[in-house]
Amino acid sequence: MKRSREEAASALFAALYPRLAGWCRRLVDDDETAHEIASEAFTRLWARWTSVAEPRGFLYVTAANIVRDHWRKMERERRAVRRATAEAAVRPETEQSDPSVRLLVQSLPERLRVPILLHYYADMPIREVSALTGRKEGTVKADLHAARELLRAHLRRSVDHTL
Repeated sequence: MKRSREEAASALFAALYPRLAGWCRRLVDDDETAHEIASEAFTRLWARWTSVAEPRGFLYVTAANIVRDHWRKMERERRAVRRATAEAAVRPETEQSDPSVRLLVQSLPERLRVPILLHYYADMPIREVSALTGRKEGTVKADLHAARELLRAHLRRSVDHTL
């Protein structure tokens, strides 16, 4: 029994780790951090191996949560650096100065951010996002639309401020 459990976990790791790590890499823009996040997601899966019905979904949702925590930590660090340098600067940096899509996605409410991450960054079909989040497909589509509209508005404002 234990042997087959280990073999199944090993096969799952071989099949999913490269893609999960690549997905994380696109989100955090750092190879080492991406591999740490993907490894941590697998570690958490292994700890719950017998109780997880959908390992792939568990891995991506877990990785998305770890990425979110990473983003929060990075934002706290950026704010601390801005506060430290603001005293010496003539004009403090504004929040609109970095219009990167990643930061905009990070700023979305969780109910909109999770479907965006799973659908666009993990290339999951709406049906699978629906199953993983426990929401109806129509709700997922509406959330994706609402998120795109918010991102579009943020990007427009960022572009208008730079002109």
